[in-house]
Amino acid sequence: MRHRDRVPPLVWDSVLPALLLLNVVTTYPARELPVAAAFVQWLADVQLPADIALLVALYTAAAHTGRRGTLLAAAVVEGGAVLACLRWAQDGAFLTPFVALSATVVAAAVLGVNVRTGRAYLAAVQERAERLALHQEQQARLAVTEERARITREMHDIVTHNLSVMVALTDAAVYAQHRSPDRATAAMLQISETGRQALTDMRRSLGVLRSDEPDAERHPLPGIAQLEALADQMAAAGLPTGLEVRGGHAHVPATAQLTVYRLVQEALTNTLKHTPAGTCATVLVECSAGSVGVEVTDSGPRPALPAAAPSGHGIPGMRERAAAYEGTLRAGPLPSGGWGVRTRLLLNSGGTGAV
Repeated sequence: MRHRDRVPPLVWDSVLPALLLLNVVTTYPARELPVAAAFVQWLADVQLPADIALLVALYTAAAHTGRRGTLLAAAVVEGGAVLACLRWAQDGAFLTPFVALSATVVAAAVLGVNVRTGRAYLAAVQERAERLALHQEQQARLAVTEERARITREMHDIVTHNLSVMVALTDAAVYAQHRSPDRATAAMLQISETGRQALTDMRRSLGVLRSDEPDAERHPLPGIAQLEALADQMAAAGLPTGLEVRGGHAHVPATAQLTVYRLVQEALTNTLKHTPAGTCATVLVECSAGSVGVEVTDSGPRPALPAAAPSGHGIPGMRERAAAYEGTLRAGPLPSGGWGVRTRLLLNSGGTGAV
């Protein structure tokens, strides 16, 4: 008598098929039950169509575990295939069903591995996309920060310089209005021109200079060629300024020339603000093939500042401009008296963010 005849039909018709098919509806940790049910079925010498659940269990293991778990699950199912062929192969024909069952085992395992690999690849692609998006967001924020710093430097240099010149010219006009009306009128005209120049520079720096702006053609981006006009402006404001430019500057990029202009402008503005009447200033610009040297000195004493006094934006802004061209700016009192500012800009460094 076969084992099936000694066991109630309900076990073979319902219980074992249910245990075998339990693989389809449970999570992976509970999927060892179909293997146990299949082993019981083998011991009882009973064949059931629900045995295909073992292949589903193998696929699930391969899709959710690593290489070791996949190999272990494949070994168990392959062992079951060998036992099935030994017991149920007809007329001793072992090889044909063994090859067929082994092929299905390999196919289930490979399919599960491919699904797991594809899932891991998609996860890696998504993670890479998220990192790229985060990097782009950080770069955008950095660009905004750099642009704000650039605008801050420009606004500081433009406003501080032009207001200082206008204040000095106004004082001179008030002083000369009775003794020398012609000089007072010239000072007032210079104040008006300085104000228009300040407005033009501000519009340009903020990127809102319209194409129909009349001052656009008359006031290009300042550079080394405009240092002479700057020296005349400072002299009119009460700071006699000597200028010497050594070497040709036609090869110097416009952004580097603007940096030179702003450095000289800020240094002279500080001299105008912090030194007494009668102070003189000297500007030296040395142009070579790969660099531009800038030196601004004056003869006036500077008032002593408390140690805790804030340094403002002038010197730090000048250091940032020089650093954009790998230059180190040195500013401090001179041994012979007065104050000096020196730096050298490297033209082959690119000058990112110098403007």
